[in-house]
Amino acid sequence: MIDLLPLLLSALVLGLLGGGHCLGMCGGLMAALTMAIPAEQRSRRLQLLIAYNLGRILSYAAAGLLIGLAGWAVANSPGAMALRVAAALLLICMGLYLAGWWSGLTRIEALGRGLWRHIQPIASRLMPVASVPKALLLGAFWGWLPCGLVYSTLLWSASQGDALDSALLMLAFGIGTWPVLLATGLAAERLTALLRKRGVRMAGGVMVILFGLWTLPGPHQHWLMGH
Repeated sequence: MIDLLPLLLSALVLGLLGGGHCLGMCGGLMAALTMAIPAEQRSRRLQLLIAYNLGRILSYAAAGLLIGLAGWAVANSPGAMALRVAAALLLICMGLYLAGWWSGLTRIEALGRGLWRHIQPIASRLMPVASVPKALLLGAFWGWLPCGLVYSTLLWSASQGDALDSALLMLAFGIGTWPVLLATGLAAERLTALLRKRGVRMAGGVMVILFGLWTLPGPHQHWLMGH
């Protein structure tokens, strides 16, 4: 578990500082979900917004568990080293994206558009939202919205070779995205403005790049571990 802590921190940073992308992808949806709360339920707005986001985060964890099973199969094969190198490079790419130096990850979003076309009509039937269970279920559907950052994090989490670790990493990532999207639903402009500052995003991006370099197999890992 101690070995997993740096990766969990990395996943948390990815989610938190990926807030700018989340606002672009989900900010409008978050506003639409807020407006979908009936007038008589507005006093429960915070409760329903928390349920939306909890459902979304749990869907990330479920996706992590599923893809982690595939990662486990590869990790126990001759392709394990290649998977680890690919994961490290992907982590570096995510750091470059968060820092605003490269945006190629958005191309991965095209992979999920077909799935979303089938999910969206079902999710639309849950609106307007008048109860916590309905908000939780709608949030779970929302978690499958095509997102390059989510998909990249999923592929990276799969490289751990353990389904439970992959689920935990996706859970940490989802928790990281919570503040900015919840703040959007509550119109908390100060927090969202802070997370979109270039200096904050660059610092987080550099941190994730360093995690990626640390993940790359090589003699540097023995040196960092003091061996």
